[in-house]
Parts: sequence; structure tokens; C-alpha cells
Amino acid sequence: MSRLSRLLAGIIGLGVVALAQPARAFVAEVATSIPAAASEDDATLREAVFAAIKDVLKQAIAFTPSLVQLKSVKVVGDRIYLLLLVADPDGEETLKAIESVEPTSTD
Repeated sequence: MSRLSRLLAGIIGLGVVALAQPARAFVAEVATSIPAAASEDDATLREAVFAAIKDVLKQAIAFTPSLVQLKSVKVVGDRIYLLLLVADPDGEETLKAIESVEPTSTD
């Protein structure tokens, strides 16, 4: 009986592993840019930034984001570069979990 119960437990375990689906979390950092001339006034700059973000979400991201965060802005020459962090709900939870982990010491 012991051998049969172990075999049955092994078969059930393999079945669970075979049918389990990995969680999918989408997180992306995306760079985009706008012309520096768009910074003439606040309204024009705001409009250009929102247009660039909408374009990224429409053209570069294949999932529905729940988080869109502007991480960095840099002016290089005649362009303003925007670095965006984009995540779906599962990706947002993953980011929160990563941020809550304290760094380990390598000493």
C-alpha cells in the first residue's frame, strides 16, 4: 500500500505541475522623445508630453497598463527624452514586491 500511495501522490504532483500556468506580469521601460521646440510654453510642452505618452501606449505596448510613470527627463541637443515605466496590474504588484525587499549585503 505504501508504494501505491507514493505512486498516486507522484502522479497527482506531476499533474498539478503540468497544469499550472505561470503568472504573467508585464513591466516595460520605454524611452521616447519630443522636439525641444515643444517646450516653448507650459501648454505646448504638456500637450507634446501627453501625445508622446499616448503614442508609446498605442504603438509600443501590447498590454493594458495600470501604471504609467515618468521616470526621467533629459534634454540632449534639440530633443527632450522621456523614460517611462509601464506595467499591468500584475507587473505593478511585482514592482511593489521588489521595492519592499531590503537589499542584501555582499560583505
